[in-house]
Amino acid sequence: MPTLTANKTTAGAHRANSRSARRRAREFALQGVYSWLLRGVDGAQDAGEIDAHIRDDEEFPEADAAWFKTLLHGVFDEAGPLRERFQPYIDRPLQELSPIEHGILLIGTYELMFHIEVPYKVAINEAVELAKSFGGTDGFKFVNGVLDKVALDVRPDEVKAAPRR
Repeated sequence: MPTLTANKTTAGAHRANSRSARRRAREFALQGVYSWLLRGVDGAQDAGEIDAHIRDDEEFPEADAAWFKTLLHGVFDEAGPLRERFQPYIDRPLQELSPIEHGILLIGTYELMFHIEVPYKVAINEAVELAKSFGGTDGFKFVNGVLDKVALDVRPDEVKAAPRR
């Protein structure tokens, strides 16, 4: 099964030790979604196998297991509606997205659509951090731009009420 590796820096090594359990859950969920996307499966047939494989990782106990399960299975179950929600805001066909960007957009959109208890800025920031750690050089800018538009679409009142910097 493919494994994602973060872009390592000296500063990143220190940050890696201080990541929250929720951030670790998002990282593991991204690994699962990435694997699922590479398999080319559009359904949850492999969900149990992917879930079990990731839980075998020696660092998995550092993650919020419940949040990992929520994100991974939520994305598998809702992939179609999630893609429909963010697709109008991407600048290329879905097939041309890198599996990392695709997975991050699925996870970020899932949090924005189905987990109102997570502030929209947190959901977007966490997705941007995933893109900085695992994506291409400027992938985080793309993820940020798309999820900003999704947030305005699915949480207009929250976005409009938020103070601007």
